[in-house]
Amino acid sequence: MKAAVNGITERISLIGVSSTMKVAADAENLRARGVDVVDLGAGEPDFPTPANIKQAAILALERNFTKYTAAAGTLELKTAICHAHARDFGTAYTPEECIVTVGGKHAVFQLTQALIGPGDEVVIPAPYWVTYKDVVNYAGGKCVFVDTNEADGFALTAAMIDPYLHGRAKMVIVNSPSNPSGAVVDRAEFEKIVRLTAERGIYLMTDECYCHFLYDSAPFSAASLPGAKETVLVAGSLSKTYAMTGWRIGFGLAPKPIVTAMTKLQSHSTSNPTSIAQKAAVEALSGPQDSVALMLQEYRRRRDFVVQRLRAIPGVTCAEPRGAFYVYPNVGVALGKNGIQNTLQFAGRLLEDAHVAAVPGEAFGTDRHIRISYAASMPELERGLVRLHRFIVSHS
Repeated sequence: MKAAVNGITERISLIGVSSTMKVAADAENLRARGVDVVDLGAGEPDFPTPANIKQAAILALERNFTKYTAAAGTLELKTAICHAHARDFGTAYTPEECIVTVGGKHAVFQLTQALIGPGDEVVIPAPYWVTYKDVVNYAGGKCVFVDTNEADGFALTAAMIDPYLHGRAKMVIVNSPSNPSGAVVDRAEFEKIVRLTAERGIYLMTDECYCHFLYDSAPFSAASLPGAKETVLVAGSLSKTYAMTGWRIGFGLAPKPIVTAMTKLQSHSTSNPTSIAQKAAVEALSGPQDSVALMLQEYRRRRDFVVQRLRAIPGVTCAEPRGAFYVYPNVGVALGKNGIQNTLQFAGRLLEDAHVAAVPGEAFGTDRHIRISYAASMPELERGLVRLHRFIVSHS
């Protein structure tokens, strides 16, 4: 692999800075200048980590649980992950088929690096989470993007990906509920996708980061389907479900040889996840689950409010999210005018002029949308949407 003249390797040039992280940094820079910014860009619950989880971490500190653990995570936590996944979805994983990672993003990264090589194709529905494209590129793979339809709520079907499951296709990535659109793959459609990929010897990575936040259907995992464990790979996270974004605990569930490969990579990169956070994660998974239902109830209230307000903006359309805590409105009405040619420029001007942070659709593979997070308080949502309404009207 050639090195660039400045010494940075070519493979690093294949990836970009996370757009969501850039938006957060730009918003923070404005705040540092004393600007009143409404941040609707962050994909982070505004709820505190539940008290019982924090107490478990405090207890771990008091008991000096501050040493290295096994690289793939403690047996206690891997057992808790397998039990929780069985409780919630009816799966049957063993600790040998589980790895604890430094957040859900880390699980996605390691699954991709363990399985994708130069020229391997990865089928990714669009809009997609920003990281998928970059981790596939970093592995030397080729992204094959499959457009979904806004009119159908960006819902993915097996028929959409079927034409692309040939040649060098090695993996399909499905994120349900979806970041950024909130679209959900129904169980019947998931069954078709699992059957289709398994028949062709293609892995299906199911990113279950938002799996407990669904508004009109029960939580479901493709890994629970008969025979799915051979080809279905689970990337999971505690970050959103338990408001534990900063604790950095995720996990992977996969056949033992794949977990072994991921562990090998992890042993030479991050080593083990933080010991204290692992103890907190055991309590999160094994303790009371009331906080999850309470957050979902509040997210539903916010979703209904945000969708109604967005649809009241002249020219803006917005598919109703069925899960997660994002909306993905079409702001094409404001493009091509006043020097705003695309959603990158739209988001930049929205932040600079109206002091509202949102993520441009280009980051997710579309060119007329922005992502708005409603993981913010109702007063902040109200303030942000008033500013967004005024901004779009003035640029339409």
